[in-house]
Amino acid sequence: MRERRAAHERRRAREFESFVGGAGGRLLHAALLLTGEPAERAGAAEGLLTAALARTYAAWDALRGEDPYDRARQELVAAYLRTARRHRRPRGGALGPLAPYERLVVVLRLYEGVAEEQTAACLGLPAERVRALCARAVTALLSHAGASSAGRRRAAS
Repeated sequence: MRERRAAHERRRAREFESFVGGAGGRLLHAALLLTGEPAERAGAAEGLLTAALARTYAAWDALRGEDPYDRARQELVAAYLRTARRHRRPRGGALGPLAPYERLVVVLRLYEGVAEEQTAACLGLPAERVRALCARAVTALLSHAGASSAGRRRAAS
């Protein structure tokens, strides 16, 4: 019995290591987008990813046909939401001017390519709210980019 259990644990660990080897980079990039940290100082992003992967590993046997990447992404979103109050002030990075929920919607919809309905379900929001958050976030990013490029043009003159 112990041998079977040990073999199961080794197989489970190998499967999970393989999953993290293939998906870890993309999940870390999503976490970096959420936290607004540069890759060289990614403490909060790494913390989010570690928490998400730990919860995914804990549920590994119960996945039964569920996509482990989807589960890890859901856990990443949940970890971010648990700490969202820390991310309210403007951050750096491409998504710097966005509020936490706007950031989440942009990462899920535009970076990850998650459908609007799935994003709404993941965040516990109506699809209309997700649509509005995405539109507001894109508008804010475009106006921020426009203001930044106008400032650079003035400085160059």
